Amino acid sequence: MKKSLIALACALFMGQGMVAQSSQEVTYVEDHSQGYLFNQFKDNWFVTGEGGIGIFFSPNDSYRDWKDRWEPSASLYVGKWFSPIIGLRAGVNWLKVKGLSDVTGVGNLYDEPMVEGKYKQKFVHIGPVFDAMVNVTNWWCGYHPGRKYNFTVYGGVGCYWTLARQYDANNNSTSYKDAKDRILAARAGIINSFNVSKQVQLSLDVRFTALDNHRDEKGGDWNKTSYDLQAYLGVTYLFKKREWNAPIIPVCPEPENCDALRARLQAADARIADLEAQLQACLDRPTEVVEAAPAAPLATIYFPINVSKLTKEDVRVVQACAEVMKANPDTKYVVTGWADNYTGNDRINVNLRKNRAASVEKQLLKSGVPAAQFETTINNGNLVDMGEKFVALDRATTIQVAE
Repeated sequence: MKKSLIALACALFMGQGMVAQSSQEVTYVEDHSQGYLFNQFKDNWFVTGEGGIGIFFSPNDSYRDWKDRWEPSASLYVGKWFSPIIGLRAGVNWLKVKGLSDVTGVGNLYDEPMVEGKYKQKFVHIGPVFDAMVNVTNWWCGYHPGRKYNFTVYGGVGCYWTLARQYDANNNSTSYKDAKDRILAARAGIINSFNVSKQVQLSLDVRFTALDNHRDEKGGDWNKTSYDLQAYLGVTYLFKKREWNAPIIPVCPEPENCDALRARLQAADARIADLEAQLQACLDRPTEVVEAAPAAPLATIYFPINVSKLTKEDVRVVQACAEVMKANPDTKYVVTGWADNYTGNDRINVNLRKNRAASVEKQLLKSGVPAAQFETTINNGNLVDMGEKFVALDRATTIQVAE
């Protein structure tokens, strides 16, 4: 977080032009200390093939020469890294096992000499296995794409089919077949991997497996746990995308002298204080009360001089007003007749006002507006009162919402 704040401050200063250095510029780099970005699900898959040897540990195996207990093993996996630290793999594991048994059972070799009165055993386990993996190197030391060595620990489970040598009635060996013996296993191990290229890894996988084994002791329990230690050499192929990207942060040069920056910052603080004072003074000024302008009429019908009769166009306007008034039955309206006071005389103008208002009233009633919804009146003043040059604007009838 501290690094991010420093980088942000640096970028802001440089963006404002607070330091002008022609020889130094802001650079942008990936910083793995800031974490990493998750890739898509299709990325970071791998396949691994490995082969090695193993040694089996069951209650009677100490009687058998240890040189005669080693057998080959092999595995094939498909896996995916979900982050530089966490991964999963699934595959098939093949184990060949040598042991000793007190009793007649799975894998006994009846055509070979006994050892210390115990039957030699040999059988094969094969089955699916699943592991969860943790890359300890990336966890403890941080992720670095160019690292040559990685140390990984894992744990998982498996389920094996058992193949054993079959014998006829004369104890003559025939072939290996399914022994109808299912084995569950828990496993854990470490992987030492070496990157030989971006695509290929070589690895040493050392594994310890606990097997739910069959009974091989006299009077012993059924399905007694046995163990197997294995070591594998493996080859892994990594599919694209193989690497992980870190967040990109700006890296800016240190200013040679911060006095100029400090002075500008102080000046900016003073300017801010001055603006705050101006703002407060503005907020403290008394508010001017502005009277609201009167609402505009719903409609104004204009008449020629000495005319109070509606034209066809005027009728359409009044009909449109009637529809609005009927759509708002709870709203009261006022119909006012007007005439200019610059021509004619009071008697003529009063009659013009009344007749103009009456024409509109008649048309509203004819259009279905209830008489109770509006009031008809006249006004002896001028409608706009802008002078004799604009008297045509005073010869009208207005329809507006009652106050």
